[in-house]
Amino acid sequence: MPLLTIFTPTYNRAYTLHKCYECLKRQSNKEFIWLIIDDGSTDNTKELVDNWIKEDKISIRYHFQNNLGMHGAHNTAYRLIDTELNVCIDSDDYMPDDAVEKIVTFWKENGSDDIGGIIGLDCKDTGEILGTDLPKNIKTSTLFNLYNKYGVKGDKKLVYRTSLTKKYPYPVYQSEKLVPLSYKYYMLDQECEMLLMNERLCCVEYLPDGSSKNILKQYKVSPMGFRFYRMEMMKLPNTTLFFRFKQAIHYVSSSIFAESKSFLRDSPQKLLTLIALPFGIVLNKYIVAKMAEHKL
Repeated sequence: MPLLTIFTPTYNRAYTLHKCYECLKRQSNKEFIWLIIDDGSTDNTKELVDNWIKEDKISIRYHFQNNLGMHGAHNTAYRLIDTELNVCIDSDDYMPDDAVEKIVTFWKENGSDDIGGIIGLDCKDTGEILGTDLPKNIKTSTLFNLYNKYGVKGDKKLVYRTSLTKKYPYPVYQSEKLVPLSYKYYMLDQECEMLLMNERLCCVEYLPDGSSKNILKQYKVSPMGFRFYRMEMMKLPNTTLFFRFKQAIHYVSSSIFAESKSFLRDSPQKLLTLIALPFGIVLNKYIVAKMAEHKL
């Protein structure tokens, strides 16, 4: 059994998925399985993957499901993965040719059941790091502390122990396509820290049809998912008042989009939510105005 599963959620991305396939064929270490979660594609994704499976260059598993959105695809991936480690490489991204080798070697030398996984670096096609490097004076950290204590910026690549990622599944709301993925990561932070590895593990590209480019629209069309996320963020232990207040503002805004009349009763921070109410209303109106401006 390989050590690592690389999983790729995809929806109508046949036009770019080949970049990920080509990079995986070039990996200097083939100790991995590529799991493709086809989240209801209506293009030629299945035919493309069938041909790659016939080529037999790398180990590929393909799973088709009705469209559930990014978090629903992640739920399915974590249910199916049976290797010790897993990492998500999006359909518009690719890995440097030695990324798998670096992950496998680093984990075999440093990994244990007391560690949640590895945090590595994302970069652009040019090799430029997204945001900042990881702190060099510490060996382990939670993801939350990296951003909120050590001042790290930019997306990072997360390699998790699979036994952990099977916990905290994302809730699925009818007709909604997104729950912020960091919900699971911050829940797992409470169980163990991650190893830090200042190595480029993924080259990313933000396409016009990606969730990152359409976040304002997601606020409106997936309000229950975002509302749930902000509620959970308000419950996180050892956070600052400012952090919880910010979550309360967003919670109010998402509750307005969700047309929730019980938002104050449902809030885990009722007084803070009451104080945040006018700010949440302003944020909601701002998002609506921005959407109208960009015709989203």
